[in-house]
Amino acid sequence: MAGRNNTIVIEFILQGFSLDRELEIVLFVFVFVVYILTMVGNMGMISLIRLDSRLHTPMYFFLSNLAFVDLCYSSSIAPKFLATLLTKQNTISFYACATQLGFFLTFLISEMFLLAVMAYDRYVAICNPLLYMVVMSQRVCIQLVTGPYLYSFSVSLLHTMVTFRLIYCSSNVINHFYCDDVPLMELACSDTSLKEILIFIFAGFNMISSLLTVLISYLYIATAILKIQSTEGRRKAFSTCASHLSAVTLFYGTLIFMYLQPKSNHSLDTDKMASVFYTIVIPMLNPMIYSLRNQEVKNALRKVIEKLHSLFFAYLKN
Repeated sequence: MAGRNNTIVIEFILQGFSLDRELEIVLFVFVFVVYILTMVGNMGMISLIRLDSRLHTPMYFFLSNLAFVDLCYSSSIAPKFLATLLTKQNTISFYACATQLGFFLTFLISEMFLLAVMAYDRYVAICNPLLYMVVMSQRVCIQLVTGPYLYSFSVSLLHTMVTFRLIYCSSNVINHFYCDDVPLMELACSDTSLKEILIFIFAGFNMISSLLTVLISYLYIATAILKIQSTEGRRKAFSTCASHLSAVTLFYGTLIFMYLQPKSNHSLDTDKMASVFYTIVIPMLNPMIYSLRNQEVKNALRKVIEKLHSLFFAYLKN
């Protein structure tokens, strides 16, 4: 790909943050701890859902896929970022950069549409509870998950191919801590108008369609909850949505902060810190949100811990 397009640049330099060594060490420790918690939290959530038969429902099926996406999403950015902070080796090869961008876009878009699918799932559960298991059949659930994966992979492949068919012939310093579309476009010597159009079309469609699905679903949910007569009934209905609503607010709130603020207010350092939040911190927070606010998950976790505890003491006795 690089050879056919006469690409002179064969590697890029990730500029990262302009920090002194002490602050870089602090940032490394922070990112390392967050990434370990992300791995443990999301892998634990996936394992818990698979082990406990009571969690084999559509809602937890979607949650396990969200945990998988968060795991992959964070892993596409954090390891290279940590290596750069630790070793100061901030170069990345042309093809490694393309791979990172491809994975990053795939799981970013997947997360958007999975959150929308989960909002639709909550809408069916609250507004049509008697038909819930019929509407959200196993086949439908698989289709609702497969669709976002296939779509996100196709879109990310298109974006990555267009980005890395551009000609890079001057500076190779990416003003970011990972390979992202906009900083890469700034380095290109060739015409980027096609890439800009694609970003406008797909970013707009992805953001608007997924967020609109979430908002419409919760509009119907709020209407249904307000019709419930008892306070306890309204509380239980709302509690089934609280975790998802928190995750949606965190994710879309950060994206809106980054991309919908006026250009005059943009600061590269602020954007980088926001990127740290939504690429590394949010994937850690999601399993915590669903664990702390969900009684079924807490009960399942407690039973697993009790079982492991009893097995451990049984092993010691033997």
